Amino acid sequence: MQITSETLERAVEQLAKLPGVGRKSAQRLAMHLLKQSDEDVFLLSQTLTDLKVKIGYCSVCFTITDHDPCPICKSQKRQRNVICVVEDSRDVMVIEKTNEFRGLYHVLGGVISPLDSIGPDEIRVKELVNRVNTSEPPVEELILALNPDAEGEATSFYINKMLKPFDVKITRIAHGIPMGTELEYIDEATLSKAFLGRNIF
Repeated sequence: MQITSETLERAVEQLAKLPGVGRKSAQRLAMHLLKQSDEDVFLLSQTLTDLKVKIGYCSVCFTITDHDPCPICKSQKRQRNVICVVEDSRDVMVIEKTNEFRGLYHVLGGVISPLDSIGPDEIRVKELVNRVNTSEPPVEELILALNPDAEGEATSFYINKMLKPFDVKITRIAHGIPMGTELEYIDEATLSKAFLGRNIF
């Protein structure tokens, strides 16, 4: 195949590296960008550069932020004695969209996964233990909001074990049947979790 523009080809190759973007989608995106105004394309370029240059991690909860500490950790309106433990910053964004949780967060930056050579030292469990140990006011509840898979379960178990010496209530978000789903389509493991975590009606 004859390439008419090496610059376009390089753009397609880079766009195709994005998750969920195949070569055809990358080509459509590149062609779309060519049709946009110079101002719009330069603004996108500057925004992508800022994404790498200006964003860092909060020194308290380790979520991604433009400012340190992040707005959640700085806010006096949050419950400072409740911490929700999540795997990564995307989970913080998802929980914040619900407007249900008013406490603080702790982002582990991964989960324990022996198959991927990720142990407790590769994620921020030590920082969590230190935070619980030194927090003012003292942490009263730690909510584990990790995925209900083998890695999430192993990480939850390890955190629970590490925090046993502290006077903190450890809870976890409920797992079970999603709203609007029929029982016949639920797998056995999810159904078992739903029965174990049943509530009074």
